[in-house]
Amino acid sequence: MSYTVIWRFQVQPDRVAEFESRYGPAGDWARLFARSDGYRGTELLQDQSDPLVYFTVDWWESEAAFSSLRERHGQAYGELDASCESLTLGETRVGSFIGIG
Repeated sequence: MSYTVIWRFQVQPDRVAEFESRYGPAGDWARLFARSDGYRGTELLQDQSDPLVYFTVDWWESEAAFSSLRERHGQAYGELDASCESLTLGETRVGSFIGIG
């Protein structure tokens, strides 16, 4: 089974490059997530009809692996989240999904 978390972001027009760098598959978030053995990778998607809209797709071995990261590295998670706040006009958690096939 796998566990996937998807977020939607509306990026500040003048912060696109920094957003892509920090949220991409080799960015700050991916490096934080890589502290967990259950992290499987991140994909950054850009909306074709609105280039300021992005989605992150984070793959985990299980919900427990994601929860463990949040428990063990909650302070670093919160600090990184706060440092990235100015990059976006808004963010929405689309949802958490489990693989069924």
